[in-house]
Amino acid sequence: MAENVTFPATFTNPDWLEKGDNAWQLTAASLVALQSVPGLVVLYAGWVKHKWAINSAFMAFYAFGAVLICWMIWAYKESFGKQMLPFVGVPGPAVEMDYELKQSYLPAADVYQNYPQSTMIYFQFVFAAITLILVAGSYLCRMNFFAWMVFVPLWLTFSYAIGAFSIWGGGFLFQLGVIDYSGGYVIHLSSGTAGFVGAYWIGPRIEEDLDDATPNNILLMLVGAGILWIGWNGFNGGDPYAASPDAGAAVLNTNLCTAFSSLVWVFMDLAYFRRPSVIGAIQGMITGLVAITPAAGVVAGWGAIALGLGSGIIPWHVDDCLDVFHTHFVGALVGGIGTGLFATSKGCAAFGLSNPGGAIDGNGRQVWIQIVSALFVIGWNIVWTSLIMLFIKYVLRIPLRMTDEACKIGDFAVHQEESYTFAYYNRKEPHHIGGIPGKAKGAEDEIAPLDKDSSNSGTNRPETKKEA
Repeated sequence: MAENVTFPATFTNPDWLEKGDNAWQLTAASLVALQSVPGLVVLYAGWVKHKWAINSAFMAFYAFGAVLICWMIWAYKESFGKQMLPFVGVPGPAVEMDYELKQSYLPAADVYQNYPQSTMIYFQFVFAAITLILVAGSYLCRMNFFAWMVFVPLWLTFSYAIGAFSIWGGGFLFQLGVIDYSGGYVIHLSSGTAGFVGAYWIGPRIEEDLDDATPNNILLMLVGAGILWIGWNGFNGGDPYAASPDAGAAVLNTNLCTAFSSLVWVFMDLAYFRRPSVIGAIQGMITGLVAITPAAGVVAGWGAIALGLGSGIIPWHVDDCLDVFHTHFVGALVGGIGTGLFATSKGCAAFGLSNPGGAIDGNGRQVWIQIVSALFVIGWNIVWTSLIMLFIKYVLRIPLRMTDEACKIGDFAVHQEESYTFAYYNRKEPHHIGGIPGKAKGAEDEIAPLDKDSSNSGTNRPETKKEA
């Protein structure tokens, strides 16, 4: 029998640990994780046509898991470790127990947090994961899933980690003084750029999907949108790295800007289309969330309203399949440049920044810093997203796009699964829902009897034969 071992208090309650900060940071990270799984998973599944629900949801689900593995093996230290170049840290594993238990420290930024390194690793992981999932929104309904499996670790390594280190991890834009409170540039501007550029290399959807892209489940979209909205409290509220007064201001401003932006979008729809749109309200909600992200804790309430007004009007004029470009690219520019205009010196101080606010407080230079930083993020992502796509296509010889035949079928062609599985009906009339590759409509097809224990049906139907 093993002897009882008593560890010293320094193991379980070290002097540097603030339990409230640690509890809030883990809670905030979990809220951000819920934005991805299930938030964006179900939002995407409801937003696309029925035949793409499974593939779209699974692209998001896969990215969440794949990013975590890469994050732990090399990408966290590349993003937040010791500086290797002005825009990137030294890659390396973050899996040792001693490393996970010690006090969190960002060496290039020379900043400590009052919780363990493991908490910081997880908090930053969920930001990295949601960025890849946002990129996926531009590639849905035609990207080859095998190409997506390769794209995720490559883009994380050569794009996301660069932006994260440059702006948050202590890199050259951090030293320049850019304000990106919670990822307006690191997450939204980069994903909006990568989505737009990558969609060009993949190619368009097939004609019938362009002509009719009616969402299959708007109620499911609302569920995903609601999770996204409430989860954003952790997204922006967690970035002071403490349960501080500024965390409360960030959460309040986040909700204020989002509500205002969503309502402005609805009124824009009313003025132009003469009807309020549920999908429009969701789009306005997302642009508001994106716009407030770089500014959340450094602007006052009136600044949040001003950003909500801009994010409800400006992106409304841009058309996009799943709104990745206009909600994330355009919204991020509105928020990032707006931060340079409306950041307050008191908000910056509460966030721990030395910046004397933005133009509203007499620091017009901040606007130019925000613009220069945005141009770097855009340029880097144009180049590296293109290089990654070309590498996958021409070096690895993996097609970026599904065949037209697979695009006509959808989920069943890719996964042999469908979102709503009425097994007997699907087998009897396969051309109605998805279809079976290689079977022409009207061709004879033997229908196998369904076992009474089948997971797809609660009844035992007799064997039937479809007539030609």
